[in-house]
Amino acid sequence: MQTRNPFIDDLAKVANGAMGALTGVKDEVEARFRDQIAKILDGMDIPRRDEFDAVKAMATKAREENEELRKQIAELQAKLGAPHSEA
Repeated sequence: MQTRNPFIDDLAKVANGAMGALTGVKDEVEARFRDQIAKILDGMDIPRRDEFDAVKAMATKAREENEELRKQIAELQAKLGAPHSEA
């Protein structure tokens, strides 16, 4: 955008250049920040989401199986007339 005042034109060019430089600096800072966070997280022993979900599914299945086994044991004990033991 050109105006009749060359000073304002030059000021607009400087401001535009400064904004471009700030955008570049912001992008560089964000990239370095992401790299640092990735390095920190890599150093930690945090399971990935798919690993967590797999272990959670196995634990849920094991709990269900344990509950079913408890019911079967109680039924067998009742049939045999054995005293119940709370586990």
